[in-house]
Amino acid sequence: MKTRNLKMSLRALIVLMGITLLAQGALAAVGDYDGWGRYMGAGIALGLAGLGAGYSQGSIGSAAVGMLAEDGSKFGPALIFTALPESIVILGALPLFL
Repeated sequence: MKTRNLKMSLRALIVLMGITLLAQGALAAVGDYDGWGRYMGAGIALGLAGLGAGYSQGSIGSAAVGMLAEDGSKFGPALIFTALPESIVILGALPLFL
């Protein structure tokens, strides 16, 4: 990965974390955790889990295709490694149902 892309990704992550912290501070000052704050937290969790899974699946998918091009008998491990990041989104969706 290019260092420029990595720096941009880290900056975006820091901005998103800052927005989350500001929103939590505002909710703590108001004391309204029963209203929209609960849904906002669950939405942020699901959105960031989806972004992380999509980012990691892009790298894993290209590596899996390269591995299959060299040796076609490794389809099982390639499929497992490609499906692993999707479980992160399922865990991110868990707060929506709690």
